[in-house]
Amino acid sequence: MKPNNIDIDKILKEAEGLLKQEKDLSPALKSMFGVLIMVVKLLANSLGLNSRNSSKPPSSDPNREKESRKKSDRKPGGQKGRTGTTLRQIEEPDKVQVINVDRRTLPKGRYQVVGFEKRQVFDIDISRLVTEYQAEVLESAEGKRFVASFPEGVTKAVQYGNNLKAHAVYMSQYQLLPYNRIEEYFSEQLRVPVSSGSLFNFNREAFDKLASFDVIVKDKLAAAKLAHTDETGINIDGKRRWLHVVSNDSWTYFSPQEKRGKEAMDEIGILPRFRGVLCHDHWKPYYQYRECLHSLCNSHHLRELTRAWEQDNQRWARQTKELLEELNREVKTSGGQLEAAESDLYRKRYRGILAEAERECPPPEDKQRKGKRGRIKRSKSRNLLERLINYEEDVLRFMDDPAIPFTNNQGENDIRMTKVQQKISGCFRSLDGAQMFCRIRSYLSSCRKQDISSSLAMEFLFKGEMPEFI
Repeated sequence: MKPNNIDIDKILKEAEGLLKQEKDLSPALKSMFGVLIMVVKLLANSLGLNSRNSSKPPSSDPNREKESRKKSDRKPGGQKGRTGTTLRQIEEPDKVQVINVDRRTLPKGRYQVVGFEKRQVFDIDISRLVTEYQAEVLESAEGKRFVASFPEGVTKAVQYGNNLKAHAVYMSQYQLLPYNRIEEYFSEQLRVPVSSGSLFNFNREAFDKLASFDVIVKDKLAAAKLAHTDETGINIDGKRRWLHVVSNDSWTYFSPQEKRGKEAMDEIGILPRFRGVLCHDHWKPYYQYRECLHSLCNSHHLRELTRAWEQDNQRWARQTKELLEELNREVKTSGGQLEAAESDLYRKRYRGILAEAERECPPPEDKQRKGKRGRIKRSKSRNLLERLINYEEDVLRFMDDPAIPFTNNQGENDIRMTKVQQKISGCFRSLDGAQMFCRIRSYLSSCRKQDISSSLAMEFLFKGEMPEFI
């Protein structure tokens, strides 16, 4: 450990050596010094942690420098075959304004129109649209009244339209704007008064309309060949709760739960039925699902191996990290899967490095046991080594199946926006609010994975329709 180029390990070893030489110190004082040394080690370890060697986010790195990209053979700018987003003229503009030549400025003579030079200006018109329905009323000679039927859904003297509701839910659940800012937007930009209560009711309506989707997405993920899963802490009404995600490249499902473990995942009802390959970060409760195969996130391994090398000086950790990175590159170059012979060679190299690691990072001796029973506590590096040995198949599964990725990035990316929501709002005020957020975000995320924009997805929903893929 060398934070700020200070060799803390060396200083602590010297202090421990001097402490052993002191014969006149009382046991209590020696114990106190031992505790202080342990605290210094813990603090020094935390100082050396960053986004490269732990699960800390990059935003927490002090004065972080952006890593320079490796040079490639590609020319700067958009590559050949890429579909750009350049503004282009359209065939049918909404409005055409003809500009005639002021003939008074021309030399005398006869002229004829031979065409037009076209230029288009793309703009927006933010405006309120109020539609008034007037149902004709007829009265017979006997005084009996007959009233024309209003369109379906028009039930009140004044009400909000579906497009407004869809737009409000999009801003609330996708753009994550707080209710008061959405109120200001509708009031100032559109001159439409919308209260927080109405916004909540719009979200509730979207939640209810998605009841059938909730069943469909669970069934689709339970039957999938590959699924990613992750969980993160959330705050509901000031209490610590958990948000779970199960997803793949086509579907996303979020669920807020009071608990973090298997009981919560059983209640969600996806993983107990899952029989494919489950990609995760080695959280032990996932391994209680034994009817499926498992694949471990190697991004986590790379960070932990970096920490083991930088803080514990474990040479095997650097070698294993380099091997995994090389293996990832080779798998990508080979189209997602290695030939059997090449795969066997990498497995031998992997096992050879970890066999050497057993000597460099041995298990604790029995004399270090503090009680009569239980597992002797291991160091972080030893725990990592044992995981890499015991779960070799799950670590290396990605090199033999093109459907299995190197990392669990899909699950982590899907759950990331929930952290943004917590940063903006601080918490969910109620479990109802958390459930609405999760179901609507599940729908929007799944739609975006099928190339359907979030705003269009909300329009479908409030029209009482569902996109074709659902």
